[in-house]
Amino acid sequence: MFNFDEIVDRTKTPCEKWNKYKGTDVIPAWVADMDFKSPPCVIEALQKRVNEGVFGYTDIDDETYDAIIAFLKRHYYWEIKKEWLVFTHGVVSSMNIACLANEGESVMTTTPIYPHFIKAPKHANKEVLAIRMKEENNRWVLDFQAMEKAIKPTCKLFMLCNPYNPAGTVFSKAELEQLGAFCLKHDLTICSDEIHADLLLNPEAKHIPIASLSESLAQKSITLMAPSKTFNIAGLQASFAIIPNADLRKSFKKTMGSMVGGINLLGITALKAAYLEGDAWLSELRLYLAENLKMVQAFVAHNTKLKLLDQEATFLAWIDASALHVESPYEFFLQYGVGLSDGEPFGDKNFVRLNFGTQKSVLEAILNRMQKAMNSL
Repeated sequence: MFNFDEIVDRTKTPCEKWNKYKGTDVIPAWVADMDFKSPPCVIEALQKRVNEGVFGYTDIDDETYDAIIAFLKRHYYWEIKKEWLVFTHGVVSSMNIACLANEGESVMTTTPIYPHFIKAPKHANKEVLAIRMKEENNRWVLDFQAMEKAIKPTCKLFMLCNPYNPAGTVFSKAELEQLGAFCLKHDLTICSDEIHADLLLNPEAKHIPIASLSESLAQKSITLMAPSKTFNIAGLQASFAIIPNADLRKSFKKTMGSMVGGINLLGITALKAAYLEGDAWLSELRLYLAENLKMVQAFVAHNTKLKLLDQEATFLAWIDASALHVESPYEFFLQYGVGLSDGEPFGDKNFVRLNFGTQKSVLEAILNRMQKAMNSL
């Protein structure tokens, strides 16, 4: 058993999450990192590596490659090859590389979405075709009709987020097959951010890498993964792209050039330990997060002016606060001491995103403050 209730005082380090509201009576519940200690296997591996005392240039060893390959096969029944892997500092930098490397003048993605899905194409001077997701059967789903209407010959890249951030959807096999057919029809490369793949909260949900569906999709896919969200090691900047197509991979690497390096040696150490020995910790984390989600769902159900659709993954709740009829739901809850993510950068200012990847006692305090805000209406 792992103790996810243990409070870790993160105010004593310059962490981004807790520093934002430093010196104020605000509980942060915004940026997507958790307040839990990383798995003991990761901490022990890092301590051992640090004790060696030499931190020179470091290669990625075969054991690290094998750990990734085995993890993906074990969890997603996806068999990849060593040469498909390209290591990067993070999924965000990988998204920017994918946009820069793509020859099209436009990029299609969905909205509301993690803001870098909009920023990355713009950084590459690409037009963004942002298609609004729709509500169907109490889930956020892709609007294929709107996608067909909006597609242009200049568009050569589709940027997918699965599981979906901020809405928590895990796309089904049928949904992914339909998306795959759309992308093949329009000759689109798929850049799929699957960083939240391991954080499934619904026992019936199953993450399927879109590149694993067929050889034709594999040859048109850049899949972005990392242990950072799963094992709470985002600060170590360890991520990788899986690119089966040799030409796509060559273009991706050429665009990286010498501007973006690979993983640092402590990131390699943490990644390997997490993927080799972190499964038991991950299983318990999922159960803990699922309980936290129930707390959030109960809070929303109690307040009829708020709305939360079914969520299958992630530790981020996308809450519809449009019925509050306030100028900024983010500012409204901030006045009561809760620092949520403002929905506007994601594509809808009437929403807030709540990070429930924290200790139950902290989440209770967050929800109590939010309830006081609701009671003030």
